[in-house]
Amino acid sequence: MNTYFSFVKKYEKLLDEGKQLPLGGFKKLDLPALPENPKTVLLFSPHPDDECVIGALPLRFRRELLMNVKNVAVTLGCKKERQYGRLEELKNACKFLGFELVQTKENGLENINLETRENDKRQWTKNVDCIQQILSIEKPEIIFIPHKKDANSTHIGVNYLVLDALDKMPSDFSCHVIETEFWSPLDSPNLMIESSIDDVAALVAATSFHVEEVKRNPYHLLLPAWMMDNVRRGAELVGKQGGNAPDFTFTTLYRITNYTDDKFNNGKIFSKNDNLKEFFER
Repeated sequence: MNTYFSFVKKYEKLLDEGKQLPLGGFKKLDLPALPENPKTVLLFSPHPDDECVIGALPLRFRRELLMNVKNVAVTLGCKKERQYGRLEELKNACKFLGFELVQTKENGLENINLETRENDKRQWTKNVDCIQQILSIEKPEIIFIPHKKDANSTHIGVNYLVLDALDKMPSDFSCHVIETEFWSPLDSPNLMIESSIDDVAALVAATSFHVEEVKRNPYHLLLPAWMMDNVRRGAELVGKQGGNAPDFTFTTLYRITNYTDDKFNNGKIFSKNDNLKEFFER
């Protein structure tokens, strides 16, 4: 028998066991209190659940740097009959993670894609103005957006939407822009963030709060495997090509720049034990 048969079989069994676990309803994470006037992080999420899937670094910002992480619900999905339900699931997931929730509109923005940007400039301008207003009010230190080739039309649309809003901000506005990947990998990530077992478990649990979504597709159970594969990719794409992989189990890849001066061009790797206070000094 192939030596690795039993090894692979355990993966299958583990996944089956995961399907029996409860969805949502967990007590919120025990996180340190925020200081007065904390720095703000904005996650511009195309859909409810994106805040969980790409949430490794935001969760570390909240836990370790005591930054106020706010999830901007750009849309609530395209199925109108599910928008209220998805909003309630999103509220529960954000509460669990210690993230605040910012709504664009009661039912979210609609048709956030390149077709609207090209063919309905009036509506697109209204949407851009909505995002610009949020940026002006929140004055974030850091924002998270999907990258330009993230395959899903709404993910791509959110990238252009937020960048268009940034272009309308005053000249003295500055923030770090962190691009995320979900549906399609980043071509050139420059940031590799390791997560602890506690943090990965928290992200899986948070994703499970999106109950109706994971019932039809239990992608929350695949999040650890995705983060494990990111170690392989990050070792070559963020680290040195052909070099040794870091001794990590779970990582998430990002691309970070400063919106005004394109800072952070070189690859940065942070282990779960690294002090993120050095994040802006590397």
